[in-house]
Amino acid sequence: MGRGFLLMLLLLIALPAAAQIYKYTDADGNTAYSNQPPDGVKAQPVELPPLNRVEPQAPSAPPVEATSREQPRSAYEVLELSNLPTTEALRANNGTFTVNVLIKPRLQGPHLFRLLLDDQPYGQPSNVPILQLINIDRGEHSLAVQVIDGENIVQQSPSVSFTVQRVHKP
Repeated sequence: MGRGFLLMLLLLIALPAAAQIYKYTDADGNTAYSNQPPDGVKAQPVELPPLNRVEPQAPSAPPVEATSREQPRSAYEVLELSNLPTTEALRANNGTFTVNVLIKPRLQGPHLFRLLLDDQPYGQPSNVPILQLINIDRGEHSLAVQVIDGENIVQQSPSVSFTVQRVHKP
C-alpha cells in the first residue's frame, strides 16, 4: 500500500489545478484516489487547498538623474567611519589598526565596503563593517569608506583626517 499510495499522491500533485480529485475505497479495502470516479463505487470529491503563488515583481525603476537644483538621493541615511581619533594621534606601533563603519540601514545585497586611504582604494572590498589597515606609515592621512556595487560607487562617507604615531626604530 505504501508505494501505491505514494505513486497516487505524486500523480495527484502533477494534475492540473482545475482537475477534480476523487477518493474511494477499492475492492481490497484500500483508500484510493483518481481524477475520475470509478463506475459502481461510491467516490467522494476531495477539496484541495489553493496552490501557493508568487507574483512576479515589477523591475524597479532606474534612478532618476538629479538636476542641478536637486541633491542626489543617498542609498544610506548614515555612512561614516568611527573608532578613529580626530584630535590626537592614533598610536599604532606597527601601523596596524581597525576602523568601524556606521551604516543605516544595513548594507544591502551586492554592496560592499571599500576603504579610501589618502584618496586611493585600500585593501579588498568587504561586507564586514570592521575594516583593518596594516603597516600604515606614520604621519597625516585621510580615510573614507565607499559603498560599491561592482565597479560603481553607490555612496561615499565624509573623509576623516588623522595622524598615525609609530615607534621609530633606528
